[in-house]
Amino acid sequence: MSKSNLLIRPKGTTGLVHDVTPASAGWTYVGFALHKLAAGEVTGGEAGDKELCLVLVSGKARISVDGVDLGEIGERMTPFEGAPWAVYVPMGSEWVADATTAVELAVCAAPGGGSYTAKVIPPGTHPRITRGKGANVRHVYNIMPEDDASANSLLVVEVITPQGNTSSYPPHKHDQDNLPHESFLEETYYHRMNPPQGFAFQRVYTDDRSLDEAMAVEDGDVTLVPRGYHPVATTAGYDLYYLNVMAGPKRVWKFHNAAEHEWLLK
Repeated sequence: MSKSNLLIRPKGTTGLVHDVTPASAGWTYVGFALHKLAAGEVTGGEAGDKELCLVLVSGKARISVDGVDLGEIGERMTPFEGAPWAVYVPMGSEWVADATTAVELAVCAAPGGGSYTAKVIPPGTHPRITRGKGANVRHVYNIMPEDDASANSLLVVEVITPQGNTSSYPPHKHDQDNLPHESFLEETYYHRMNPPQGFAFQRVYTDDRSLDEAMAVEDGDVTLVPRGYHPVATTAGYDLYYLNVMAGPKRVWKFHNAAEHEWLLK
């Protein structure tokens, strides 16, 4: 079976295990990195011309931005234990994360701009949303939604999909810069499974099928959505977490549902 170029396996189990850049993904806006640290380890970086959202996928860390200590943040030890802690880092800033427990730290990146300031985004900043019904139920934690006026281009959200359910479904896409009908947004998915030996499936496809890839995703994988529809399905016994990073020319999430599946919303 040929390997999908939209599916990225982690490169190791410690340190920088994912490093998706616009150059490596072959697109323009979205970056995603993931650091796995032991207690006492330190990582950091410079935002440069990007703005960042640091998401504590699991564990706790003391985070500082431009030398200002924002304190120890994080509380859940797995991404299946409630809402996330996160930190917004504006362009031109330096950040440091000092792990106080074992930590999984996601670094979500998109083009910076404007005069935004660093801030902690604690759990409960945005309410948990449950979408869908029946086997299409999933639970959404917005971290940086389009209406928070907190960033230039970055959109960040977590989703928990219970075992056996579908998500990002009915299939939708956001690959046309055609507001108010649809916005153009690149997107990454960072997947985690509970229990971790599980797997799920994701399909990325366009109406004309010029892009049509189906992928078996496992714990720790990243998938890329450059364009097209991108539904996800979990398997019985295994809950799925994913962290989405989206960005495009405008900070608006306006999607188009696949016409042949829109009856599911009736």
